[in-house]
Amino acid sequence: MPKKIPLRQCIGCNSMKEKKEMLRIVKSENDAIALDRTGRLNGRGAYICSDPNCFTKARKTKGLERSFKTRIPNEVYESLEKEFDATRSAESI
Repeated sequence: MPKKIPLRQCIGCNSMKEKKEMLRIVKSENDAIALDRTGRLNGRGAYICSDPNCFTKARKTKGLERSFKTRIPNEVYESLEKEFDATRSAESI
């Protein structure tokens, strides 16, 4: 019997993909929001595809705000976008 592969839904495009193909954004207990490269940080997580269009769409449709049930300031989105771009460029090398 094959091992079950965990699937997660992208907050940008709403497509279901394998967990390890996606990036995790986590909201920790002290309400800090950051990109979780390891996938093991404590806190509430939301998943997003590595496609830059998904990040833009998630920001426009407030997907992160719905997932974390809180308002997210623009500064957090900007820092996440920088981390997101850095992670994508590191993966392409």
